[in-house]
Amino acid sequence: MTGFGKTQIFYENKVIHLEIKSLNSKQLDIFIKMPNVYKEKDIAIRNIITKKLERGKIDLVINVENSSGILNNRINPEILKNYFFELKNLKVKLEINITDDSIFQAVMRLPELTQSDAEQISDTEWIALFEGVEQACENLIEFRKQEGAALSEDIIQRIELIKSKIKDIEVFELQRIETIKNRISRNLNEFFDTDKLDNNRFEQELIFYLERLDITEEKIRLSNHCDYFLEISKNDLVVGKKLSFVVQEMGREINTLGSKANHSEMQKIVVEMKDELEKIKEQIMNIL
Repeated sequence: MTGFGKTQIFYENKVIHLEIKSLNSKQLDIFIKMPNVYKEKDIAIRNIITKKLERGKIDLVINVENSSGILNNRINPEILKNYFFELKNLKVKLEINITDDSIFQAVMRLPELTQSDAEQISDTEWIALFEGVEQACENLIEFRKQEGAALSEDIIQRIELIKSKIKDIEVFELQRIETIKNRISRNLNEFFDTDKLDNNRFEQELIFYLERLDITEEKIRLSNHCDYFLEISKNDLVVGKKLSFVVQEMGREINTLGSKANHSEMQKIVVEMKDELEKIKEQIMNIL
């Protein structure tokens, strides 16, 4: 959802500059900075942005340059005089050693010193402004698409990597079962008289124990989640939230694999899966 777009509109003696940028956000949050004369159409401008961009923290800045060189702002002489004499009186009271020129320079930087002539915005200028907002949004969307292409390639590679690690786990599954059997048998031989053990009962308990550590279902579900993720990612519609839900389900299966692993090499692979999944989660925040 990170993006940037800008454009400029020429209308009579004005050049209207528009810059818009977006950052990651689960909701749509719009901030607009524009001249006071345009603020009556704030809602209309927000509606355009809402239809175009849907989600994200959006900042729109509109600046107007008067190409004719004629300024609409005038200095208010009454405010200038009041500021000047108030500061001069303070100079005397506080015994500050500054010149009148310094006071005057300070006054010129104070607020409300200038006032604008009343300006009427015509319907054609409003249309030009709205078209400019739409164009800036389109430019931002194009920026998003370019960023999204690279982002999509990176995420898909990480999903494929997680799928490949499922097969890596399978290499150690039989080895893990033999290791568990040998460990249990060794502990029994160390602490109990094996001549008195019921071997049939022992085998039943061992099978029950190993079934609880079976990870077949987790592998199948994780693989299916990966396939579903890849299927959704090919869709042109807004899929960010759906992908986020799929990633959550993938995380659950990977965590269960880790808790059942009971094998150092398998746990290393699970850690690598988690690392890839965390990177995917970070990237998902950039997807609408």
